[in-house]
Amino acid sequence: MVLDFIFIQLSSPVHIHLIIAYRKVKFEVENVKLVSNKGLKNKEISLAVAIIEENKEIIIAKWKEYHGE
Repeated sequence: MVLDFIFIQLSSPVHIHLIIAYRKVKFEVENVKLVSNKGLKNKEISLAVAIIEENKEIIIAKWKEYHGE
């Protein structure tokens, strides 16, 4: 999977948006929950979940650092 872009928005709960080849997906990070999917295949979603789970603490720490929480 080639990740084109990742961004974090200021809102709760902690979540990320992934954009991969014009397809978009949003995950809540703390429970690694798929919130929305616009075009990603199940295999890609599974890989994204694994990556988020593996890096959850880092993502949450960066979220808090960025948003001052």
